[in-house]
Amino acid sequence: MNKSMEDQNKNIMKEGDKEIVFSKTVKAGKRIYYLDVKKNRKEEMFLAITESKKVVSGEGNDSSVSFEKHKIFLYKEDFEKFMNGLHQAIQYIEHEQGPILGERHPNAHEMQEEPLSENSHLSADEIKIDIDF
Repeated sequence: MNKSMEDQNKNIMKEGDKEIVFSKTVKAGKRIYYLDVKKNRKEEMFLAITESKKVVSGEGNDSSVSFEKHKIFLYKEDFEKFMNGLHQAIQYIEHEQGPILGERHPNAHEMQEEPLSENSHLSADEIKIDIDF
């Protein structure tokens, strides 16, 4: 068994009563976000979001690598409130600092060239997030 499989199995065993039923990894620069849908002992699903950031201490041969991890757990009954809060926070940032531009966020010129999609009725300030469980 390779090292990453061993690490994965250790993490699953550590969680004990929590079964991972779906997992998505989002790589973002020096950070990696893990979105894990888990089941508790009562078979209820919840979302565990983990931010993992690589930290290098020291230099040269004396350097060591570790990972800072931060977790939040989001339960089904809180999804709508969380999504509304997230949407408002993102809108605030975009209002204060301008729209997010990057590889996944085309600029105005690129947006004009794209064919209309089923979500084309959304304004530029709206974010559509659809989560089905």
